Amino acid sequence: MTERIFTKARIEATCFNPGQLIPEDINIPEIAVAGRSNVGKSSLINALLGARLAKTGQTPGKTRSINFYRAESPSGSLRIVDLPGYGYAKRSKDERNEWQRLVSAYMRDRESLRLVCHLVDFRHGLLKNDKELQEWIRSEGKKIFVVFTKADKIAKGKWRSTREGYIRDGLYSYDVPVITSAEKKEGIDSLGEFLVKFVKV
Repeated sequence: MTERIFTKARIEATCFNPGQLIPEDINIPEIAVAGRSNVGKSSLINALLGARLAKTGQTPGKTRSINFYRAESPSGSLRIVDLPGYGYAKRSKDERNEWQRLVSAYMRDRESLRLVCHLVDFRHGLLKNDKELQEWIRSEGKKIFVVFTKADKIAKGKWRSTREGYIRDGLYSYDVPVITSAEKKEGIDSLGEFLVKFVKV
């Protein structure tokens, strides 16, 4: 049995508007998790933290708040910050504007935010909204690390070539994107190890 990357995790706060955002602590690095609605953010966070803290459901766009999770590892503490999903067609224009206002308020000038994990459905690669998100995150001066999800939907023998094809098509990623499946627990330990190492660099 392998040692768990995170030994303890809990939810710290749920924020629906900028005024509810918890103060940053420069000594506690933050890793944000962003992605299209229904990309599997909550399932991946639960698998990563080893606890069912993030709510999962069949309805796209279920997460409409920013959720802060405090995670402990043998080498220290960090925060996993679950950003609301984007790109769900049934959301009204007002709701989409509210999403941008909330996420902008969190991301702008947040020194403790070290990395944004951009979750991308491995079956589809970067769609239009994904590319727009990457451009926006880069304009905010934040590092992006691509995490492919739902890899169990593609034959494992095609994983490497599929990833290489998406890289050739053009994507921004701090390092080689990791391929994951929350359902099969594939790539979860590799992701956790990368994040812990990254915040200590």
